[in-house]
Amino acid sequence: MSRRGSVGCDAVRPAIPPRRRSGVRAPHVSGPATGHTERRKLNKFEHLGINPRIAKNLAAIGLTEPTPIQAQGIPEIVAGRDLLGLAQTGTGKTAAFGLPIVTRLLTIGQRPAPKSCRALILAPTRELATQITDNITKFAEGTPIRTFRVVGGASLNTQAERLSRGVDILVATPGRLIDLLDRKAVTLNEVLCLVLDEADQMLDIGFIHALRQIARLLPHRRQTLLFSATMPKLMEELAHTYLKDPVRVQVSPPGKAADKIDQGVHFVNQGEKAKLLADYVRKHPGELALVFNRTKHGSEKLMKLLDSWGFSAGAIHGNKSQGQRERALAAFRAGEIEVLVATDVAARGIDIPEVRHVYNYDLPNVPDNYVHRIGRTARAGRDGRAVAFCAPDEVADLREIEKTMKAQIPVIGGEPPVELGPIAKRGPRPGQRPANSGQKPGGPKQHGNPHGAEAKKRPAHRPSRRPRREQAA
Repeated sequence: MSRRGSVGCDAVRPAIPPRRRSGVRAPHVSGPATGHTERRKLNKFEHLGINPRIAKNLAAIGLTEPTPIQAQGIPEIVAGRDLLGLAQTGTGKTAAFGLPIVTRLLTIGQRPAPKSCRALILAPTRELATQITDNITKFAEGTPIRTFRVVGGASLNTQAERLSRGVDILVATPGRLIDLLDRKAVTLNEVLCLVLDEADQMLDIGFIHALRQIARLLPHRRQTLLFSATMPKLMEELAHTYLKDPVRVQVSPPGKAADKIDQGVHFVNQGEKAKLLADYVRKHPGELALVFNRTKHGSEKLMKLLDSWGFSAGAIHGNKSQGQRERALAAFRAGEIEVLVATDVAARGIDIPEVRHVYNYDLPNVPDNYVHRIGRTARAGRDGRAVAFCAPDEVADLREIEKTMKAQIPVIGGEPPVELGPIAKRGPRPGQRPANSGQKPGGPKQHGNPHGAEAKKRPAHRPSRRPRREQAA
């Protein structure tokens, strides 16, 4: 697919200080005790090229020190480069692309056209789209930049009506965006910047065809940013297709979990997992726990079981409406419920620093999903704990996870199963004659021929299997 060159540096430049009148000095602040004056010290994010109006909002929301992905990625994005960012979940990727995008849009100085947007951010789930929208809204507080979110589960008519006035930043799930494009409620011909967040997850849940459909409607001259926690082969193909001469920012090896997560595996039979989970939760009263289940039905069933045992529990999965999901997340964030049971897709985008424990009730079939799951804890520099419950039939999944992470998960409970070696190394079954029975130590049986194994040759013509009478006839 043809692509354009990345947006030039002149399109994205650091904010220019106000023009000074002749003979008037730039603003100064008084020194602490000497009465001397000194120039205002730049915020650490301003040093990266972020607009001072935006940098001023960051301290109020707890952003004072750039994380590694922000420190390395923001200057490249401000300079107009396409970027491939590889970092674990919870490392500040939203600010890494959100801050420079808002900085750039502030330099335009005019409102977007009706039914258009200037920056498009695609996310795999409703929850992640909501999280991104909330964060960027906080970054841009006090500025004319407006962010709007479109996801499934909400009214198409309401979303179309809002888009009719145009928005600066549109955050969307691919499916709902295509619905709006089909209705001609939005156009993408004025998009200056495209962001694919959690791109590996978008590929996992089958959004590759939707991405291709959306990409055909975008301008060739645009800046494209791709962020992911893992780097499967299909991700490399995606980056090659949509990024032009990108800079690669990698703050940790793909598939590696955050260092502050204390991991462990507890071997247990499948039927005993619920009681084991209850035991773990009781040991940590008042601490938020996120429990991952493989299926929607299983998540709902487990939530109801925990609720019947007296735990304050909730669930989010694909069978829940958008309103139910948002209410469950709000209650979990406020501490009104302490245990939230979720599926992989529904839990993407949960950014709640207070989550102290992640329990893998069922191990994921896709090893990379394990990294995403446990990344829901130990966020914003905090510590966290992740426990995997491994049933006998899940041992192969566990080994694949360890292979992907290039690390062994410590055993913290249960009896590790005896793992059998390859079939070729196993002995004969009871009553079965060994394969090399009757064979001499020197090698294959020679049958009196000095040429060994090559002695007997198949006949050139295979004899007929027909009865002799038929052959005679």
